[in-house]
Amino acid sequence: MRSLGANGLAILFTLSIASCGGPGNGSGAAADGAAAPVANAGSAPAAASCNRDCLIELTKSYLAAVVAGDTAAAPLAANVAFVENVTRMQPGQGLWANATSGPTSFAIYVPDVEQQQAGFMGVMEREGQNGNEPVLIAVHLKVEDGEITEAEHIVAAVNQNNLQRLQAPRPGLLAEVPAGSRKSHEDLVEIGLSYYDALDDNDGSLMPFADDCQRHENGMITAGPEAGPGPNADPNRAPVARSCGPQLDSQSFVYIDRIENRRLIAADPVTGLSMGFSHFRHPFDNLPYQVIHTDGSTSERNKENMPFNPFDMPAAHIFKIGADGLVHEIEAVGFVAPYNSPTGWE
Repeated sequence: MRSLGANGLAILFTLSIASCGGPGNGSGAAADGAAAPVANAGSAPAAASCNRDCLIELTKSYLAAVVAGDTAAAPLAANVAFVENVTRMQPGQGLWANATSGPTSFAIYVPDVEQQQAGFMGVMEREGQNGNEPVLIAVHLKVEDGEITEAEHIVAAVNQNNLQRLQAPRPGLLAEVPAGSRKSHEDLVEIGLSYYDALDDNDGSLMPFADDCQRHENGMITAGPEAGPGPNADPNRAPVARSCGPQLDSQSFVYIDRIENRRLIAADPVTGLSMGFSHFRHPFDNLPYQVIHTDGSTSERNKENMPFNPFDMPAAHIFKIGADGLVHEIEAVGFVAPYNSPTGWE
């Protein structure tokens, strides 16, 4: 059996759709991967102290403070809870200590006025063994009375082969939805959370995927147009579906045993973006199983063609939900962690 290093992560993201808490934000996930509460998404929020522009500027200020390594430059609450890559830390540690620049032009902001939270996904640089290196990061900030009370980072190294798709976000991710056609905050939360049910149940009908849906994970195209043939592809037989919904129906991801610590941390009706954090568990104790090809035939996934040790995949996903209520783009980041790692929010 092999462990997943940097090359293994790239293999994993070819294989997997997703392989690719804290107080007050539903960070403590329910058992068996059930969705955690999301700040009473359907009810009226408490009086907001930070509007949409304020949350975006606060996120930018936070990231600038991280690059500067200056915790005093960010409006951190005295009791701020900070987690990076499932490890509870103190501000000043982790990316705070080794970030050198960024964000680059690849930057996606997801402000949530109702929950007073903000999400971000983008490319930054940090100190590496051979000089500065790019990293893809996801950030979750919770704001109370103008101060950041919770901060979470997911930080993943970038494979150079995928860096070309991390130069700028796809236009659809940044485009505003026409004012009269925007989905409600509640709708965006519900649709975003449906991804985890669809993946966990291997049922593509549980999320409203658009026909043109394309999913990127750590810069790799893993579903939709240009996704390529996928792992274990045999050119002499019908392929396994690569579009977003049918790919789930194919049972390709049965090896994902549980999706825990599910949190829909931000939803923005202006852009139709919904952002979630989660924690995937992969024990690889359910092999072999059958995968369905587009012609109805099947092939086997087993320990010979999936020779991986158990591992976890903490991840963040951004979903672009159009005026039609369908998911057109998915952008994701994740990293390999030891199997049954804590979430950092216990």
